[in-house]
Amino acid sequence: MPELPAKFIEKMKLLLGEEEFNLFCESYGQEAAQGIRVNPLKISRDSLVSRVPFSLRPVPWCRLGFYYSPDDRPGKHPYHAAGLYYIQEPSAMAVVEILQPQPGERILDLCAAPGGKSTHIYSYLGHTGLLVANEINANRVKALAENLERWGARNILVTNETPEKLAERMPAYFDKILVDAPCSGEGMFRKLPEACLDWSEGKSQRCAAMQKNLLAQAASMLKPGGVLVYSTCTFSPEENEEQVNSFLQAHNDFEICPVENDWLAPGTLAGTVRIWPHKVQGEGHFVARLRKKGDAGAGRILRAEQKLWSGRKSGVDKINDVSPEVQKLFATFCRETLNIVPEGPYLMFGDQLYAVSDRLPELSRLKISRAGWHLGTVKKGRFEPSHALALGLHAGQWKRTVNLRADNEDVYRYLKGESLMIQGGEQGWAIVTVDGFPLGWGKLVNGQLKNHYPKGLRWG
Repeated sequence: MPELPAKFIEKMKLLLGEEEFNLFCESYGQEAAQGIRVNPLKISRDSLVSRVPFSLRPVPWCRLGFYYSPDDRPGKHPYHAAGLYYIQEPSAMAVVEILQPQPGERILDLCAAPGGKSTHIYSYLGHTGLLVANEINANRVKALAENLERWGARNILVTNETPEKLAERMPAYFDKILVDAPCSGEGMFRKLPEACLDWSEGKSQRCAAMQKNLLAQAASMLKPGGVLVYSTCTFSPEENEEQVNSFLQAHNDFEICPVENDWLAPGTLAGTVRIWPHKVQGEGHFVARLRKKGDAGAGRILRAEQKLWSGRKSGVDKINDVSPEVQKLFATFCRETLNIVPEGPYLMFGDQLYAVSDRLPELSRLKISRAGWHLGTVKKGRFEPSHALALGLHAGQWKRTVNLRADNEDVYRYLKGESLMIQGGEQGWAIVTVDGFPLGWGKLVNGQLKNHYPKGLRWG
């Protein structure tokens, strides 16, 4: 059991009352719940359950979510490297379920790293619409991009920007926005006892000031009729109900869009919800769903006035139209290696080739980590495929494969970066799969599979 700060204990006694506070404290003597969320772009719920050697139980508020046993190690299974599931705290799964993403929408995840909620959003978008996943911390944006790539996401824009810069560039642009705000982290004390050491009343006040700015910037980027979901993993009313109430007072064009559910406790502000560790199997969360008043059609008019990338002339920094030479190199690679040609439009970002959404905003002077589905790199007159291309493919879309079984040591050797001896087969690029699901690239040369699993992802 974590040693809870004395000031925090006093605060929770006042918030909950003595009887419920005692139940709350008892929950800290229980083990934190662990969860995984299925990737429906790659595998069905039932198929995953039948394949993995884990003890899985459904998470009631997320149809894609499961609890797993403390004895299970899903992060050490090759299916995790293949992007068949994401390891996520069960309460956190409720946030995107409340957002309710729909195919074809433009959605912003404003504080997106490490990518749990972004991959969840993309599960419902499929390969439609556009997901803009932003992370202001440059040290965290790499993990965000890697998690989205492992998920097989294509219609994405991963940015490393301030909310102000995005708001300036994308007014009234999004159908839905998620602000999973940085917070004092009180809801994670059981799962991350070290968070107790970082807690203070002053931190809660500093977070509240930051959250206020995030909500204000997000409001300007939401189209009329759009939905904004605000969430935290703290119990602090100053960062939760009071934050939302203050926002509504300052933005009379917004209203609460009540969350109806059978499993989450109501917040003290009508229409908001709380997740309490003594009431459900999960850590502490707060969620509010807000709607911007007005006609959604007005948002379409505003967006039409914005300068969007046409797919023919970009006119933006470090991005060039795809030259005939690059088109030829990529076409040759696809003809020799794949049974498909990934759909464009295409975009060159330096020496990197992307297949991008035709709904991208103007990209000039934005700090971009990923501009879409990263297809590969043009190097000295040759095309080298990316890890993201491999993870975004599906069965039947490649010509050569080396399939490894999840229960065979060779799959772990591949993930560690080792070369493998392969009997027979054609020469050239091959998709390495685990039980038919892509893991990455290898190159077949004279009976040997040369390993092209990214060095930064290799297992120790």
